[in-house]
Amino acid sequence: MLVRIVRMTFREEKLAEFHAIFDSSKQHIRAFPGNRHLELLRDPDQPSVRMTYSLWDSADALETYRQSDLFRTTWAATKALFADRAVAFSAEQLEVL
Repeated sequence: MLVRIVRMTFREEKLAEFHAIFDSSKQHIRAFPGNRHLELLRDPDQPSVRMTYSLWDSADALETYRQSDLFRTTWAATKALFADRAVAFSAEQLEVL
């Protein structure tokens, strides 16, 4: 299982627009082949920071999603709202508690 975390800093006035994008795309992402889980998190100390936490069957499944039209259109709309560059990383899940 592959864990993907993406940390995004938004312009404060664009947060509502981001939430609208997320709300309209989250079920499509969750239904994408290879996706096992998707959630949206907020940094409690930085109100303009959101993070997505997702689980994928494999790095290949994530890469297939990243090459899809769904990702390209969603990411382009989301990226336009940033106040700073996104930080993303992946990790392999070794143990589930």
